Amino acid sequence: MRVRLLGSVEFVVGGTVRPVPGLRRKAVLAMLGLHPGQIVSSDRLIDAVWADDAPATALNTLQRHVSYLRELLGAKDTITARASGYQLDLGEEATDVLVAERLIRAGRQAADPQRTAACLREAVALWRGRPLTGVTTLRWFAEQADRLDLLEHEAVRSLAEARLDLGEHRQLIPGLEQLVAERPLDEGLHRLLLTALYRSGRQAAALERFQQLKRLLAEELGIDPSPALRELETAILRQDPALDTPAPDASARITVAAPPVPSQLPLATRAFAPRVRELAGLDAMLADSRAAGTMLITVVSGTAGAGKTALAVHWSHQVRRLFPDGQLYVDLRGFGGDRMIDPPAVLRRFLDAYGVPGHRIPAGADELAALYRSVLADRQVLVVLDNARDTEQVRPLLPGSPGCAVVVTSRSRLTDLVAFEGAQPVTLGLLTDGEARDLLARRIGADRMAAETVAVDDVIALCARLPLALALAAASCVTRPELAVAEVSRQLRGSAGPFDALQSVFSWSYRAVSPAAARLFRLLGLHPGPDFTAPVAASLTGVPVAAVDPLIAELLGANLLQEAVPGRFGFHDLLRAYAVDRAAADETATGLAAADRRLRDHYLHTSVQAAMLLTPARQPLAGLAESGHDIEQAPGDRDAAVAWFHDERQALQAMLCRAADGGHDEHVWQLAWAAQDFLDRWGHWEDQVANQLLATEAAGRLGLSAARGHAHISASTTYARLGDLDRAQDHLQQALDLFAGLGDCGGQAKVQYQLGWLCNRQGRHGQAVRHARQALRLYRAAGQPMMAARTLNSLGWGYALSGDFGRARPRCELALAQMQRLGDHAFQAGTSDSLGYIHHHLGNHELAIAHYLRALELYRGHDDRYYEADTLDHLGDAHRAAGDPAAARTAWAQAVDILDRLGHADAGRIRVKLAA
Repeated sequence: MRVRLLGSVEFVVGGTVRPVPGLRRKAVLAMLGLHPGQIVSSDRLIDAVWADDAPATALNTLQRHVSYLRELLGAKDTITARASGYQLDLGEEATDVLVAERLIRAGRQAADPQRTAACLREAVALWRGRPLTGVTTLRWFAEQADRLDLLEHEAVRSLAEARLDLGEHRQLIPGLEQLVAERPLDEGLHRLLLTALYRSGRQAAALERFQQLKRLLAEELGIDPSPALRELETAILRQDPALDTPAPDASARITVAAPPVPSQLPLATRAFAPRVRELAGLDAMLADSRAAGTMLITVVSGTAGAGKTALAVHWSHQVRRLFPDGQLYVDLRGFGGDRMIDPPAVLRRFLDAYGVPGHRIPAGADELAALYRSVLADRQVLVVLDNARDTEQVRPLLPGSPGCAVVVTSRSRLTDLVAFEGAQPVTLGLLTDGEARDLLARRIGADRMAAETVAVDDVIALCARLPLALALAAASCVTRPELAVAEVSRQLRGSAGPFDALQSVFSWSYRAVSPAAARLFRLLGLHPGPDFTAPVAASLTGVPVAAVDPLIAELLGANLLQEAVPGRFGFHDLLRAYAVDRAAADETATGLAAADRRLRDHYLHTSVQAAMLLTPARQPLAGLAESGHDIEQAPGDRDAAVAWFHDERQALQAMLCRAADGGHDEHVWQLAWAAQDFLDRWGHWEDQVANQLLATEAAGRLGLSAARGHAHISASTTYARLGDLDRAQDHLQQALDLFAGLGDCGGQAKVQYQLGWLCNRQGRHGQAVRHARQALRLYRAAGQPMMAARTLNSLGWGYALSGDFGRARPRCELALAQMQRLGDHAFQAGTSDSLGYIHHHLGNHELAIAHYLRALELYRGHDDRYYEADTLDHLGDAHRAAGDPAAARTAWAQAVDILDRLGHADAGRIRVKLAA
């Protein structure tokens, strides 16, 4: 007996396939089948099977569905009732997913390429179509289907690699050509196809394929093929013998590309105080939780500087091998005031660590948490949540898998987490004398300890046995070996308690570093983000990165900075507060203002450069003043720009708000301009609205009517995305008045264009056509051919929505041709979507589907999630009209999934189609 999930949800008994009737019954079986041998709680089953639509009788209905499935399976013991839920027990290969995963593992481990290919071929054959067909209209199952689709793709690609090693290049070519047609921008598939063509004696065909890919990448993404692919072209040109088929006895193993396994734990500090009792307690808690099949949650609490992070990180390193699927770490900055990291930002970071594509990461907090739990389901992951403020900051970050463990550190005891989530408390007090001595001995050496025993006792007492204070005192001794421990003791005298001791140690450590390092330390207190890079530090101080690197190293050596992630540095919260105090005391007002200006300039100029890499066709920012200092190591390509925005978003938002509070209006509107495309595409719409409202006010105070008008347009677009069409209309009217007063044809054209877009969303298609005509006339008058081409598509789209397809089609076809000629890759997606809609309503369903698929590919390439969902909605309509209701429902379900994650109201409209 086996449950089959890699296609339609069904099961096989004695070789006979038995379908399961009903969406909810299929979903119950699929949920249990995706967790074979595990207890799935009733609450979790209800959440997955009914989502937000669970009836009051859901629990009773669930029991009836389970009874029905038992009868269908023919044995009551196949689904066992447990105290908290149900368990599917069909043996080690209960589902086709388990079998596929076993075969893929075997293929990865096989030393013989023949065995590798055989295992992978058998695994791939288990897929019978879209996984979980019949239940992917439910969000949780759609996510699981995507995961299984990715697993199939990885296995198919690895099978092709294995067959190439076995000399099956000729047989591979038709299949590879089909795969490349389905994924035309996948360079890995092209690498395999080029190799197969070359080995088949078709050198010219391989080189032509490379040129086709090169043109496609340039047209669609504005990039060149990767260095590896360019090297392959060179090897083909010179007929490199290394490209020949490997000898039959080649032992190279072919591996299935595995999802990333994050290892985010910070470096374990040498200054760790050996908390033997607490470490043993954590070991026992983990052993007990694993024996009980539950997830360990432990809260390590204690006063500031007590060594909570050091204990958590040290223990996590000790047990990390028990968590082979990854270790996640984040400093939540719970006691950093407005620097506290909110749970959605952490969830996005964790999902990115597991390779979840940007277009799959939702905006809504609940949807983020649900996807996070889905990604970690059935995995063994250690999650370290450092420096939490309260239970509400922690709850969304808790996985749902019993194989995971969570370590939380906080100055608070988090009693709610202990009471309601069953967290195990670990309270850290001050060190014992023996632990304090051991900590010092690890840093300054036993000989030095023995030579100055009295001074050592004094230092321990004066540091109040606080690990942080002792670590800083030890760092002073290590970095200055000529310094007697007694001198450290003398400097610390006058401390009256633990926090006074910390202040004394901070002061001593600060005064012990070089003047340049001390200046960097205090100026870094101005930085508003959770962490920073060397280029940021260089801009703050106004020196080159090469000069600031040794200063950062000096501060790291003195334990005044931490490097939790390579290349990104931060403070302990208490040290940050001390740095701010020292800046106020040791810097002049003029010096602080200059440093703050350099920091604003750093973020402004770097974000502007990143924005232009993100959207190369964008009109460059006018009026950008030059920075007063050189800004180094700005992003150099689109991927680096996206990564920079993700890493610096929190600091960027804080800088913009601080600029507004400080009256630096020029920086306000320009920072908002630079961040807007990233925030729009990645669904950070609340941030976008806040920024653009500040920008309208700042530009107004500066008398910059054009900048103010553009900010109103951006605010309008975002309000429309959030469903507030009245405010969207109001902002466009304000923008139109501003541009009309300036006699700015291009500005007025942009407003007319947006008014047409808004009218179409309101169903006023005739008015939308009139706005598009005005926009087209104005853009042509302003000499902006690219925008005129975009508007031509908008005009065609308005005609299409009005039902006038005779006028719509030639305008959109002309728009697409002009965009291709002008190199406007970004808007070709929208025009392809328009043509898909037109052909659908003209009855040309195959052409419609082809245009929609082309639009989808382009939107995904630009990480434009909202319009990806919009096109999926249209694609579903085309599939339904073509007589393929299953494909239609799949497209609509994917659209709803994306819109739910974005928190967009359009999801309800598409749900009506799914329910029909």
